[in-house]
Amino acid sequence: MKNFFKIKKQKDNPFTGKDKGDENKTMTEEINEQEIIEEQTENSEQEIVEENNSENNIEENKTEETEEEKLKRDFENLNNQYLRLAADFDNYRKRQAQERSALLQYGAEECMKKVLEVVDNFDRAVGMVDKIDNLDKMKETFFILNKQLMDSLGKLGLEQIKCVGEKFDPTLHEAVMQIQTEEYPEETIINELQKGYKLGDKVIRPAMVSVAVK
Repeated sequence: MKNFFKIKKQKDNPFTGKDKGDENKTMTEEINEQEIIEEQTENSEQEIVEENNSENNIEENKTEETEEEKLKRDFENLNNQYLRLAADFDNYRKRQAQERSALLQYGAEECMKKVLEVVDNFDRAVGMVDKIDNLDKMKETFFILNKQLMDSLGKLGLEQIKCVGEKFDPTLHEAVMQIQTEEYPEETIINELQKGYKLGDKVIRPAMVSVAVK
């Protein structure tokens, strides 16, 4: 009888009333289930991470494509602007060349009109040479024509450079001779060998002169 209670005591669990073998089996199953749950959880987390990485890669690719398209669009815009500016500049250059050519042609035309007035008077004078016996009358006619020519050129902006008695100026005069003398201050222009002219503020031909030196 004592042995029966002893065996019964070993089999029964005082807390659960269950057999120890059953209890160990239940604990093993719970552990296995827990491991399965943890493994499934890890797999799920890994799948989520991989899915997120895949989505991030897709977004990065989309971003890279968008930036590439933006750069391409900016390049096309800049290239179109350059082409337009180049075309505008070419048109401006051609227009300036035409205007400059027209201005020169117009200026030459006005100049010729002024000179033609003097040419007409010269033609009349030449036609009357054989009829004029008075030399003084021919001289007077010549001086009148010369004055008329210079007045016409003066209206076009031509101006004669002053020389004799003036101080030598290398921007206006060209010294071709130097004369040693005490009668004039040094660098004073004594003689005018060829007249010089200015057109406006520009010297178109310097005057050839002789200059006094000590």
